[in-house]
Amino acid sequence: MKLMLVGTTGLVGRHALQRALADERIDEVVAPARRPLPQHQKLIAPIVEFERLPEDAHWWTVDAVICALGTTMRTAGSKEAFYRVDHDFPLAVARLTQRNGAITFVLNSAMGANAVSRIYYSRVKGEVERDIAELGFPSLTIVRPGLIGGERQEFRSGERLAAGVLRTLEPVLPRAWRINPADKIARAMIEAAVAATPGTTILTSTKLL
Repeated sequence: MKLMLVGTTGLVGRHALQRALADERIDEVVAPARRPLPQHQKLIAPIVEFERLPEDAHWWTVDAVICALGTTMRTAGSKEAFYRVDHDFPLAVARLTQRNGAITFVLNSAMGANAVSRIYYSRVKGEVERDIAELGFPSLTIVRPGLIGGERQEFRSGERLAAGVLRTLEPVLPRAWRINPADKIARAMIEAAVAATPGTTILTSTKLL
């Protein structure tokens, strides 16, 4: 199968790329990114600006898509910029790949995603889930992790503090509130892309431990 993976510079995306390149069930990986990726015989890695995606590029033709695009309000710098990265860019990728024949889409979202939430972050995540679902992919998997565990390339002080607290309390925490390791999230997304289960599947944080 031919897989597209977007968001490869993020924590989950990096793990997903490593797994995809090592997976014998995946023949080719297309990973459009803002900067060059390490070369691999299975990898096509065009340099793109997500604000101006090349709609006629031949590499949009894939069987399945894994979307791990995402940022934080602090990194984005504004609500508008955050919305572009976490809503507009994934939706644009979904539309272009579907137009070119993709039947499977796997979205890394977040626990608490809700299009009518009063919390801006959760509302944006809910809106992108809703809008991609409305495109009608034959197979759609939405992954909703809690706090993601792993070493990021960027420093996120709030997440690091929260992770320390959750690790201390883990023995008494409900499963839904435990840290979800990035590699397990990536593995679940790869399996969902390969399986292409018909309909919509939601993987909650308890399934990612």
